[in-house]
Amino acid sequence: MGRRDVVGRYRGSFVGLLWSFFNPLLMLIIYTFVFGVIFKSHWAGQVGGKFEFAIILFAGMNINSMFAECANRAPTLIIENTNFVKKVVFPLETLAWSTLGSALFHLLVSTLVLLAISLLVLGTVPWTIVLFPIVVAPFLPFIAGLIWLLSSLGVFLRDLKQAMGIITAALMFLAPIFYPMEQIPPDYRNLLYLNPLTAIVEASRDVLVWGRLPDWGMLGIYTLVSCAFAWVAFAWFERSRKGFADVL
Repeated sequence: MGRRDVVGRYRGSFVGLLWSFFNPLLMLIIYTFVFGVIFKSHWAGQVGGKFEFAIILFAGMNINSMFAECANRAPTLIIENTNFVKKVVFPLETLAWSTLGSALFHLLVSTLVLLAISLLVLGTVPWTIVLFPIVVAPFLPFIAGLIWLLSSLGVFLRDLKQAMGIITAALMFLAPIFYPMEQIPPDYRNLLYLNPLTAIVEASRDVLVWGRLPDWGMLGIYTLVSCAFAWVAFAWFERSRKGFADVL
C-alpha cells in the first residue's frame, strides 16, 4: 500500500517517479538562492559558502517535510478510504504505516540528494551519516501515533484538516530549522524541546552535517515519550473506530 501510494502520486506525470528526486533538488537550489544570496544568512559554525548554509537548512527541512506530509494527510485518511470502513473487514490501523512508509521514501530520497550535494560542495560527508536511521527511529512511533490520533479525530471533526496546515507551519517556525538553537535566549531554549521536531532536527543535523554524535540521552527520553504517545493514540484509535461507519 505504501508503494502504491508513492507510485500513484506521480502516475500520469511526464517524468513520473523522478519528481521525487527533482523536488528536493529544486528546493535546495531555492533555499540557497533565497537565504544565501538574498538574505545572506550565516549559521554559527559555518565555514563554507552559500551552499553550506542551504545544506544545514535542508537537513532540518527534510525532517519537517516528513512530519508535515503525515500530519496534513492524517485528518482525511479514514474519510478517503471509506470502502475499507463500510464494505470490508480491514485492519484500519495499517493505513498509518502505509502513510508513514510513503513519507519515509521521500525522506530517503531527500537525504540522498542532501548527501550528494554535500559531497560536491564540501568534498566529503561525515561518517556519522550511518547513525541517521537510529536518529529517525524514535520519530516513527510518534508519527504513527499522530496519524492514528488525527485520522480518528478527522472523522468526527472535519475542520481538523484546515487547522493542521496552520499547526504544522507554526511548529516549523518554532523549531531550530531556520535558525541555530544558540540564537534563542537561554530562558526559552528548553521550551523549544516541547516541539516534537526540535530533538530530531538537532540530532539529524549533528549526524548529517556536523559529523557529531547525537545527544543519546535526549534521544532516549524522546523514544520513551514517543512510544508512550503511540500507545495512547492507538488505544484511542481502537476505541473510536467503532463509530467510524455510523459517521461516514
